[in-house]
Amino acid sequence: MIDLREYIKRCEDIGQLKRITAEVDWDMEISHISKMNEEKGGPALLFENVKGYSSPVFTGAFATTERLSLVLGMKPTHSFVELCKEWMRLSLGKVIPAVEVKSGPVMENIDDIDNIRLDKFPVPKFYPLDGGRYIGTTVFLVIEDPDSGKVNLGTYRMQMLDNNRCGVQMLPGKRGTRILAKYKKLGKKMKAAAVIGCDPLLFMAGALQQEGVNQYDVVGTMRGAPAEYIISDLTGLPIPANAEIVLEGEIDPENFQPEGPFGEYTGFYTDELNKVIKKPCLEVKRVLHRNNPVLWSTSVGRPVTDIHMLLAFTRNATLWTDLTNMKIPGIQAVYTPPEAAGRFWAIASVKQAYPGHANQVATAIISTTTGSYGIKGVIVVDDDIRPDDIGRVIWALSVRYNPARDTEIIKRGRSTPLDPALDIDSDKLITSRILIDATTPFEWGDRGPKQVKLDDETQKKVEARWEEYGF
Repeated sequence: MIDLREYIKRCEDIGQLKRITAEVDWDMEISHISKMNEEKGGPALLFENVKGYSSPVFTGAFATTERLSLVLGMKPTHSFVELCKEWMRLSLGKVIPAVEVKSGPVMENIDDIDNIRLDKFPVPKFYPLDGGRYIGTTVFLVIEDPDSGKVNLGTYRMQMLDNNRCGVQMLPGKRGTRILAKYKKLGKKMKAAAVIGCDPLLFMAGALQQEGVNQYDVVGTMRGAPAEYIISDLTGLPIPANAEIVLEGEIDPENFQPEGPFGEYTGFYTDELNKVIKKPCLEVKRVLHRNNPVLWSTSVGRPVTDIHMLLAFTRNATLWTDLTNMKIPGIQAVYTPPEAAGRFWAIASVKQAYPGHANQVATAIISTTTGSYGIKGVIVVDDDIRPDDIGRVIWALSVRYNPARDTEIIKRGRSTPLDPALDIDSDKLITSRILIDATTPFEWGDRGPKQVKLDDETQKKVEARWEEYGF
């Protein structure tokens, strides 16, 4: 298990990190530099001179496939689909359970309840209309289901309300919300620990939408060595031994506080901009942090940022794994574009073996645990097209797709309330879906249109002489 500092070093080793030594302001300057840098395809950024602070801020962790490769311990690659395939391969391997350790770097500093000041950290404000400073944008919350005893790591944004409280955005239907409802029924507060800065793979595991998965074990399985955690003597929860910052406390299910607005990953604000919406509130009772802790953050806003790359990657990898476990034959690859905010569209390539095969794949995608939430469009293409080759996908939509024949509309599916396209007068929990079959119908057989193709032998001859031609 690596830590965030080792990951930063790996980024730097391959030229994927820029250290910003000029003084920058936490008040929107960090976020604007990060966003403008990402839109130029720039490196990850380590802000080492934040005005009024001595500790750094790190942004842009996942913004390129090269940096995603480093998370998985792979050689840098430009292929998003290959990365997802590697995740699927590793995740289906032998589970390597996490192990408990007695201490770790996160215990270097312990601020008890009388010494907590969340503004000791260089917490950014991102956009002009945001409701405040957001300490948790690349953060996960550790909680425990009181019925099963299973630990859940959930990625929920967190606004710093004051020096010992954070608003936590748990959306309706999410596991965190369901678990909190159980504590409400029991009349108890929910112990919780917010982790900021850790092995990036652990944060990615926290973003998985798979029920019953131990995210610490996921990291060990992927890394080939057990992840290490400390059992907190305050909350009884497992926290990463090498985390940068951990906010320990509890959430009272009867005490919700105003939180937001915030510039969401969709590129829009939600109803929070026009009305007060109360959210769960983390009452911080203790803060653990390393010496000179790195505050890990993300610029969010309109795609594509590193958080969209993360969402697209984790959803894509788990979606492909879900489909593999369903044992549907012929699926060549799956792609959830980061430009679709990493959530709303999925594209699959299939080698058809029988009539209706492409439609089976499309309906299977929206029936998986991953695909059942938020997706509102699926495109299926033939196996001669990579799903991440958007130019070829558009070509398939142009010459293989007949809208009247090849379109299915699903009227009711689970949505995210963050989707700005949904009816503003609704609860935004239900969306429609479109399934598009952009394949040549299998039953046409040899009677189908003949595609223009290169001659295999001539192509091999040309490839062999390529340098000779002067290219």
